[in-house]
Order: sequence, then C-alpha cells, then structure tokens
Amino acid sequence: MHLLIITKRNLISIGFCLLIGVLAGAIAITSTVKAVQTATAQREIPIYYVDTTKKQVALSFDAAWGNEQTDGLLDILDKYKVKTTFFLVGDWVRNYPDSVKKIAEHGHDVENHSNTHPHMSQMSTSGMVGEIQTCNEEIKKLTGKAPTLFRAPYGDYNNDVVKSVNGCDMYCVQWDVDSLDWKDPTPEQITKNITGKIKSGSIILMHNGAKNTPEALPMVIEAIKAEGYEIVPISKILLKGEYYTDVQGKMCPKKSETTTAAAT
Repeated sequence: MHLLIITKRNLISIGFCLLIGVLAGAIAITSTVKAVQTATAQREIPIYYVDTTKKQVALSFDAAWGNEQTDGLLDILDKYKVKTTFFLVGDWVRNYPDSVKKIAEHGHDVENHSNTHPHMSQMSTSGMVGEIQTCNEEIKKLTGKAPTLFRAPYGDYNNDVVKSVNGCDMYCVQWDVDSLDWKDPTPEQITKNITGKIKSGSIILMHNGAKNTPEALPMVIEAIKAEGYEIVPISKILLKGEYYTDVQGKMCPKKSETTTAAAT
C-alpha cells in the first residue's frame, strides 16, 4: 500500500494553483461580459419604424435610375391627396432637375439617398460624409431646402454610416415594410406585401422605376386607407425631441430622468 504524504510545501503549491485558476476564470468571465456589454452599447441602429399610437404609416420611394414613372406617380398621389417621401440619389438629381422641383412643388419630402449610390459601409468616414453632403447641396440648390433624412443605398450600413449621418444632423432611416416592387411582382402581390405587414409607425419602401409600381400604387393606397391608416411623409411620423432606437430599429422617445423619477 502506498501512502500519499502531503507536505506543507505541497499544500502551498496546490493552493497557489487553485488561486490562479479561480482568478483566470474570473478574468475570462469579466472580459466576456464587458465585451458583450460594449458590443451592445456601441451598436448603432437606424430608424426602421416609429413607436406611436397614431394610426399612421409613411410611404417612401427611392429614386436612383430612370425617370419614366415620376409624373405618373405624382398624378396618382395627387388624386388620392397623399403626401410621401422621395429619397433621391445625387446623380438622379443632376439628371432630372425639373422632376426634383416637381416632387417638392407637389408637397412631398425630398430626401437624401447618397450622391452616387455606393455601398456606404465600404467607404471611409470622409467618403461617407462627402456622399451625404454633396447630395444635400444638389437638392438644396433646386428646392431651397436641405434634406433632413438619409437612407443608405441597398440598406447597407454599419456603425460608422449611422454616426456619419447623425453627425450631419440628419436622421438615418430604413424601413420595416418592403413592397419588393424591385423584384417585379404583380400589382396584387405588391399590395399584399405591404398590407400584410403594416402597423402604426411603419415606414414602407417602394421605388420610382420598378416595373409594376404605378399600377400597384392606387391599390396600395386604397388598401392602406381601408385598414384605417393615414399615409404621411416620414418627417411627419418621426418623434420630436430626444430618441433612441431599440434592437429592432423602433424609434422610441427618451424618458428624462425627471420623468423616470416621478414615475417611480
């Protein structure tokens, strides 16, 4: 039979090893928690939809190429007395200045969709700001008003894109309802893609240039109104004052410390 003899030196060594193990584990856990907290705190999310009790939705059109449909879309919107938001690319603005003026004259918001329609997340910060500011300047020259909203081409963004937009004192806006008109579905399917997903505060994406959008638009407007929603420009649906976006991109009002204290 073998006897295990533990000396004082052995006990000290074992204790030291256990202490090192516990410290290493604690450091690892702390680092992981901090990494998760940092990642969550630093993530910048654009506005996808708005936290509101008003039964309103915002209809928007992206315009990057082609201009055959603009007059027809404006006529339909006039007929239904609906005001919307057009996000225009700087190149489109330069190619069709009269249409830009007409969109503004008909009471629609004229907003920024970049200058050349690049993948913004692949650019430097200075490049992003240049894309935003150049388009702003082009639109302001024609309408007398600088855009306050920006929508990234392809919906492509990262933290730097959102920060660059906010740094230009603008709102970075996406959408929570995609008509998918760019895939050329039937007008009926476009309508279904929208009405099956809208809720109060929704932002709807359509395009100036998709094949079946003009035919679908009256159906879309009638279906939205039939559900009791008012259609407004995005600028009319955004919250006033300080806000934050949650993990789903919902624009929520920031509660002041005074309000929070009073509530408790």
